Amino acid sequence: MTAKRLGFFTRLLDDAPAAERYRLAAEQIIHAERHGFDSAWVAQHHFHRDEGGLPSPLPFLAYVAARTSRIRLGTGIIILPMEDPIRTAEDTVVVDLLSGGRLEVGLGTGATPQTFLAFGLDKEQRTERFARNLDRLLEAWSGAPLGHDENRLYPEAGSLAGRVWHATFSVTGAERIGRAGAGLMLSRTQPRSADNPQATLPEIQHPIVDAYLANLPPGVAPRIMASRSLFVADSREEALHQAGIGLNRVLERFIASGHRIADRSLPGLIKTLDTHVGAPEDVIASLSADSVLPRVTDVVFQVHSVDPPHPLILRSIELTAQKVAPALGWRDPAQSTSRTRPEPAVANALQA
Repeated sequence: MTAKRLGFFTRLLDDAPAAERYRLAAEQIIHAERHGFDSAWVAQHHFHRDEGGLPSPLPFLAYVAARTSRIRLGTGIIILPMEDPIRTAEDTVVVDLLSGGRLEVGLGTGATPQTFLAFGLDKEQRTERFARNLDRLLEAWSGAPLGHDENRLYPEAGSLAGRVWHATFSVTGAERIGRAGAGLMLSRTQPRSADNPQATLPEIQHPIVDAYLANLPPGVAPRIMASRSLFVADSREEALHQAGIGLNRVLERFIASGHRIADRSLPGLIKTLDTHVGAPEDVIASLSADSVLPRVTDVVFQVHSVDPPHPLILRSIELTAQKVAPALGWRDPAQSTSRTRPEPAVANALQA
């Protein structure tokens, strides 16, 4: 029985100018490392301040790598259809070397039509471009000749190809990811279909996990990451107050992306947007009911879409590491094994 790896995810959405956002996000990742988190992840978003503040995740992670020593650093995700795959290969190798081999490379197709237009691309071709760019990226990492026998990637990629993750919302995508032997990235929330609007997130994601596992090549160990929206506060009242502000702030954006919001009360938004929020005991109970978590290898928590002020994000990180994750079976690798054992009723939620 092994505990899951615990991660922290940020889309760099602090209410501040860009430079301050980057400083705060770096501080949050450093804080997560200090409290034993195994990984930290950042998203790539172009142009839109309120969607996410980081168009260039690899330079940011190089900066964070210089200020951390242990925590693994991941992209969640790089929008590969918009990138030059050879330059991506070079940049990832350099960041991996600078970080001491701590880089995890999450890749995806992207979804916003307006963003593709700015790059002179057609969104409808993103799947084809993703496949083509992925092949080229892996070719470069493998050390194969690139256009001429003397053109081979330098520095060499080492084991980077074994640290690739792909994001998907679909069973078809999971089949492809499984066949590739890559890691599977599950979303923190996703729209429900018109024929099953009351489906829970686990009901949507179990078939995705099934398809991934069924298509893994023999001998390849599964890597499955579940991202979850989580905000923990010292009191339920404080957590719900912040959730009311944050979830209502992004409500229209979720509707535009396909979410059906039948109940606009705060409990309704928390349920519909798959948010785990409250005091530690509330969040422990909520996560214990998530039947996908026992099937994954990595659980990555993010404060979105609550997006509370920076000091409360730091406190949420602390409470997650000190109370929530240990109650669900996680162990801080830096701490003594003599820490109090979790209660049997909840200990299996983050254990394999």
